[in-house]
Amino acid sequence: MRLVKKLSLALGSILTLAFCTTTGLAQTADLVELVKLDPTLRLDIRYASDRNFLGFPVYEQARAFLQREAAESLKKVNAELHEEGLGLLILDAYRPHSVTQLMWDRTPPSKRDYVADPKKGSRHNRGAAVDLTIIDLETGKPVPMPSYYDDFSQKAHHDYQGSTELARRNRSKLKELMEKHGFEALSNEWWHYDFKGWEKYPILNKQFSELSQEP
Repeated sequence: MRLVKKLSLALGSILTLAFCTTTGLAQTADLVELVKLDPTLRLDIRYASDRNFLGFPVYEQARAFLQREAAESLKKVNAELHEEGLGLLILDAYRPHSVTQLMWDRTPPSKRDYVADPKKGSRHNRGAAVDLTIIDLETGKPVPMPSYYDDFSQKAHHDYQGSTELARRNRSKLKELMEKHGFEALSNEWWHYDFKGWEKYPILNKQFSELSQEP
């Protein structure tokens, strides 16, 4: 089974190589590792584990990278939350394009509104999108939200009025702070935010280990 998963990722890399090399834009990518910029950020990188909608890991390392400007803005959000005894928990950030292809291939057509079309590329592929939630710094646990991460249902939508009042307030708090610092919410995923100007960054297919070797 592990061999099959590795072959799937390898095939995705081959299919997306030409795409990524022909969609570069003028803006140079400047991906930074989030915990190096702000060591107080917490990580729970779901796609480096089996706790995701695919049911198996697609990252070899539990790390998170963003374009520098986006990362600096995220640091400001985290600092504001610290004033309330809260902080950010990062669930995903930069994602290689081959992983986006794999997600698309493994998602039923009826649920593809919740995954990016690899023909267009994901904002995650540009290092300009982040999946995250709020954590209580004292308990180390995420605060209540209206749904679980990667919930492909109406519960994940920002206009969902179910769940508890506390969960809805937490969702609103996250949205207010992220928008204050230059991020835009995705209407059907409360955890997903795109950084302003995401379209100026190129689509990438570099693995985390490759990013570590860059100066």
